[in-house]
Amino acid sequence: MIHLTRRNFLKGAAGLTTGLLISDTLLGQDDNKELSFPERMLPAPVKGGFAMDDYWVWDPSVVKGEDGLYHMFASRWSKEYGFGNWVTNSEIVRAVSKTPAGPYNFAEVVLPARGKQFFDGCVTHNARIVKNGEYFVLYYFGNHYTDPAPKPGDDVWDNGLGQRAWMNKRIGMAWSKSVYGPWTRSDKPILEPRPGHWDASITSNPSPVVLPDGGVYLMYKSSQKNYDPPLLLGAAGAKTFRGPYKRLSDKPLFEFHTAGQMDNDVEDPFVWWAKDHYELIMKDRFGHICGEEGGGIHALSKDGIKWDLANPVKAYSRNVTWDDGTTTKQGNFERPFLLFEDENLPTYLLLPVPVAGLIN
Repeated sequence: MIHLTRRNFLKGAAGLTTGLLISDTLLGQDDNKELSFPERMLPAPVKGGFAMDDYWVWDPSVVKGEDGLYHMFASRWSKEYGFGNWVTNSEIVRAVSKTPAGPYNFAEVVLPARGKQFFDGCVTHNARIVKNGEYFVLYYFGNHYTDPAPKPGDDVWDNGLGQRAWMNKRIGMAWSKSVYGPWTRSDKPILEPRPGHWDASITSNPSPVVLPDGGVYLMYKSSQKNYDPPLLLGAAGAKTFRGPYKRLSDKPLFEFHTAGQMDNDVEDPFVWWAKDHYELIMKDRFGHICGEEGGGIHALSKDGIKWDLANPVKAYSRNVTWDDGTTTKQGNFERPFLLFEDENLPTYLLLPVPVAGLIN
């Protein structure tokens, strides 16, 4: 978990959003030095985050509960299985901390497997928690498969189960008036693929934004055929969190690939509403956009459909400086999540790293 102070965020916002997030008075009090997203990052706490000794932990998403504590909703799957078994064995859990930085302690399984007759009967993954009115709303993707459950040591991507399970990914939703539940789960996906369109394969990687009127903007991932690049992002919306969710555009929001370079795409968006426009950070899968494979991209939009890359475009790096003075390069940096506090400004960036199930 990487901490941004309010002052440092304001300094950076002046350069990245042309003053849209802050007032001229605040600008006048600053030294006018424009800092990029990476320059605003403070050292990450070594003893923060969330870890479970026997589990891989992924997809951090945090909300402040009705009890004043910080509740992280995340995905986990047993280390008896390979890291790639997120697609066949993941479940969404909740962990709790007194502070945003953690450490977080495991509390409960929130969305367990519930039977292959459900669209999300085998797997829940990609947790995103938001507060919408009096409800906590948990977005995720679920899948199911007819194959026998994998055994420890099974390589699901080698035997084909991983690919079959991947193609069954669909976005679902659960809601409750308390972070402690009980949770009502949707029995059907809230957004289905569209045969014959660019998003014909799956709906996945939900990134919801609660708008001032209570409506929801939802960015999602899909592709025309399967898991091969390019993976693409689309947008849907609903007047209330209960839906129905309707596409806002027939076309993908970003198309960085070309016929000669299909491996140029993005995924894992985190989107937010910044007073009068949208902003996002997302993963540059191959590094052709921000210059670093797996690095982060920053973009802005007035309507959530036409997006412009920020200048500078880079949002974060896989190189992390820790509060013990060390610096490490992470093998994976995915599913970024910004926690908003203090006058609705982001103060913490959460990203999962594949080190013994640790999220930071």
